[in-house]
Amino acid sequence: MSRWGYFARRLLLAIPVVLFGTTITFMILRLGPLDPVAAILGQQVPPSQYERVEAMLGLDQPLWEQYWDYMFGLLTFDLGNSYVIQQDTKAMTLIVQHAPRTLWLGFWSVLIPLFIGIPLGFYAGLNPNTLSDYFASFGGIVWRAMPNFWLGVILLSVLSQSQDYTSMLTLGLVEVEWQTLFVETKVTTPPPLDFYDPNGMELFSIGGTTISLFEFDTTMFLQAVKMVLPPAIVLGSASMGNEMRLGRTAVLETINSNYVETARAKGLSRQKIVWKHVFRNALIPLVPIILNEAFLLIGGSVILEQIFAINGIGYLFLQAAIQGDMPLVGSLMYIFILVLVFMNIMQDFLYTLIDPRVGYE
Repeated sequence: MSRWGYFARRLLLAIPVVLFGTTITFMILRLGPLDPVAAILGQQVPPSQYERVEAMLGLDQPLWEQYWDYMFGLLTFDLGNSYVIQQDTKAMTLIVQHAPRTLWLGFWSVLIPLFIGIPLGFYAGLNPNTLSDYFASFGGIVWRAMPNFWLGVILLSVLSQSQDYTSMLTLGLVEVEWQTLFVETKVTTPPPLDFYDPNGMELFSIGGTTISLFEFDTTMFLQAVKMVLPPAIVLGSASMGNEMRLGRTAVLETINSNYVETARAKGLSRQKIVWKHVFRNALIPLVPIILNEAFLLIGGSVILEQIFAINGIGYLFLQAAIQGDMPLVGSLMYIFILVLVFMNIMQDFLYTLIDPRVGYE
């Protein structure tokens, strides 16, 4: 079976998984405690008005007709309108408006464990039983042991004591005058992502003016990075410690394997052995951990966006669930299911790229 044939087969097998997930979501929304009519009108309403709004929303139809309309809307990406958060506003419009902040947070929260946790784990595995190995292993255990919600509250409490947490970077010992590098920001404010156009009509825009790729607002970019780093560190901390420990273990197992000993016996240099044999095979058990960052992003961002006032997809999902905005909750769950299924497909696909022993059959 070819690589693209395998990929197409995995896509086809993902269809029943998506259908099952969306069906469970529909059952929870329709048969659960959510009452969208009461969320719109309140608890104390006349029965006639309640029935009128129920008929307007289509909730008086048979359950199978509601299910068909729900599934057809999801498959055609006609996700309906919000009932409560912003009435008569398309759910997709709200998702597109809030998604950039969550993607910005997710981008940095994935980069931190990817470029800090894994390299430290590999370095510790290549230098076992040394001071650097003990330091990296201890740091990984500490980061893994701290709950994200606790670390977020502690970090927010510390950073909120200063007008500008630039002094936290220098421990208050140095007065920094480079305002282009250390820009003033607040801790609990959505990052300024004005270079993203929520309408999708322009690639980059600052202040409503389209710019070319060669023009860049450095101050605004640094503000956005600086404001997202605290929640990104918190969100990526648990994964960073986990990837550090798994990376160390994978390198230790690989470096003592028979094929590495054979490569040494052939006279290959240490650099070639490490890059060609050790690192590539040590990445195999890390593939699902890296791709499971999507699970961490979806689950953890709900709490951290509330703590740091990011106002992204996680915040929108929490507000929609609390206020009983049924179409918005269903739409967000559908997006989450698609992301997770796609990550699982990419996991299998990357396995075949990294490890040639894995066949497509």
